[in-house]
Amino acid sequence: MNRNQIKIYLSSFLLAWGFVSCTDLEIEETDSFITDGFQGLENPTSALEALYGDVRGQLSDQANTYALAEVTTDAQIIPTRGADWGDNGRWRKLHQHEWGLEDSDVITPFEQWNKNQLSASQILDDRSNSPEDVKLEARFLRAYAMWWILDLYGQVPFRDTTTPSTDLPVIYSGAEAVQFIIADLDICISGLPTRAANSGDELKRPGKSAARFLKAKILLNKHVYENQLAGGGGSPAAADMAQVISLVDQIAADGHDLQAGYFDIFKSTADSETIWFTESNVQNVIYAPMHLNQYGLGGGGGWNGFSTLSEYYDLFEGDANSNRVETDLTALDDQEERRGGVPSEGIAFSSRPGTIDAEGYEFGSNVGFGFLINQQYDLDGTKLADRQGNDLVFGRDFVDGTGAKNLINNSERTGIRILKYNPRFGENTLHKIQFRYADAYLMKAEAMLRSTGDPTNMVNTLRVLRDATPLGTVTESDILDERARELFTEGYRRNDLIRFGQYLRGWEFKGDTEIGNSKRLLFPIPLPQLLANPSLVQNPGY
Repeated sequence: MNRNQIKIYLSSFLLAWGFVSCTDLEIEETDSFITDGFQGLENPTSALEALYGDVRGQLSDQANTYALAEVTTDAQIIPTRGADWGDNGRWRKLHQHEWGLEDSDVITPFEQWNKNQLSASQILDDRSNSPEDVKLEARFLRAYAMWWILDLYGQVPFRDTTTPSTDLPVIYSGAEAVQFIIADLDICISGLPTRAANSGDELKRPGKSAARFLKAKILLNKHVYENQLAGGGGSPAAADMAQVISLVDQIAADGHDLQAGYFDIFKSTADSETIWFTESNVQNVIYAPMHLNQYGLGGGGGWNGFSTLSEYYDLFEGDANSNRVETDLTALDDQEERRGGVPSEGIAFSSRPGTIDAEGYEFGSNVGFGFLINQQYDLDGTKLADRQGNDLVFGRDFVDGTGAKNLINNSERTGIRILKYNPRFGENTLHKIQFRYADAYLMKAEAMLRSTGDPTNMVNTLRVLRDATPLGTVTESDILDERARELFTEGYRRNDLIRFGQYLRGWEFKGDTEIGNSKRLLFPIPLPQLLANPSLVQNPGY
C-alpha cells in the first residue's frame, strides 16, 4: 500500500471516530440503557427478532457472504454481458481471486456478522434479563455469526458486553475461536428443544440438530481453522472425526433422513432433509441466473447474470451437450436427477400468479430445474429469443464478439445457468434452507474416510437415490465431487475446496492462485477495523 493510500484511510478513520459504528463493535443506542457502556436491553425478545431479521436479509443476498462463498469458486461466475454486470469488475475479481481491500463484498460481511454476534451477546448479557429460550437462540446465532467470521477472515473480534465500552474487543483465532464457538454450541445442544424432521415451520428456529450440525461442520474444518493464519496445512484429528460421526448419528436419531425427489426438497413444504431454514426470500437466487425474457417471475424478467463453468456442469452424469427433461422432470438425456434439465415443450397451466394449480405450482413457468443449457422455451413450447431476436440458447462457453474466450463483451446467451429454487413454487417464498441432512450425511462419510471407515456404501446410497451410477471405492476427490453435485449453490463450495486443498488451483479464467505473497485462503481484514483495533493483524499476503 502506498503512502497516499495510508493517508486517505487514516483521514477517513479520524473523521469517523466520533460516530457510533457497528463495524468496530460499538454499542448502538437502540433499546439499550446506556450510561457507562452497555447496561442491558429493554426488550430482549424484540432484539432477538431484529437479529433474525438481519440474518434473513444477509442470507437472501446474492452478493456479499454468498458471493465470497460461491463466486470465488468454480461453481459460480458472472461475465459482463454488454453493459450488464460490469460493476467495475466486481464479479470477475472475485472469481479470479483478484479482490482487494476496498471491495464491498469483502468489507460488508465482516461488518454484518460482527454486528450480529454483538447483538447476540447483548441478549445474553445477564442485565438484559432474557428468557431462557431467547438466550439459547441468541447463543446459536452468535455461534453461527462467529463461525462465518472465522471461516472467511480467520480472526473474530469479540466484545465482552460487561466491560467498559472503551475497551477494545479481544481477538479469537484458530483453536481459541473454535473452542469459544463450540462451547456456545454445546450449551445449545443441551438446552435447545428437539425439532424433529418434517416439522415444517418449527425448523425456522434452531433446535438441537441445528446446533449439532454446526458443531460437526466446525470439527470437520477444525484443522483448517487452526492453521489458516499460517497459510494452511494440518490434518484432522481422529477424535474430531469420531465426534462428527456421532453428531450426524444424533441428527438422524431426530428423524432426519435423505429424501427422494431432489428438487422437491427446495419447496417450502415439510421434508425429512431440512434441519434449519431461514425465512430468507429466495427471489434473488431465482432472478440472478434467469434471462430477462424467461417467463416465470410474475410475467418474466430475470437479471441474466449468474452462471457456472462447464467443468462444474461436467461433474454430473449425462450428455455433456444436452440436458432435457419431460414436463414431469423425467430425464431425456440420461442425466442424474440433480443435474435437472430444461423442459422442451410447453407446460399447460390454468393458474395465474397467486394461485396454486393441481401440481402444486404457484403459476405457469417453463423454466427448468437445476442446470439450464441450450434452447430455452416459452409456455407454449415455442423457442424463446434474447433481446436481439436470437434464439435463447445458453452455451457452455464464455466468449466475446470475436468468438474468443473472455469474461467481458459476452452476449446475453453465454453460460450454463443454475436454478435450484424454482419460480414454479413461488418467486417470493420465504424459505431458504441453511442446514440439511444430505450435507450432514456427506460430512459423516468424509469423517469416516479421514479416520478408519469406508464410506463407499454411504455415498452410493445417496447416488442411487439421486439416479446416479454407484462408484467403486470412494476417494477424497469422490467425496468433494459428490458434495459439489449435492450441495450446489448452497454456500459451501469455498469451504469444501479449502478443506480438500483445491481452492488455490486453477480453473477457467483463473490460474493457480499466487498474488504477491497472498494465498487467498482468507479475505483481508477491512482497513478501518485494523485502525480501530491494534489487536487485529492483517491476514497473510495483504
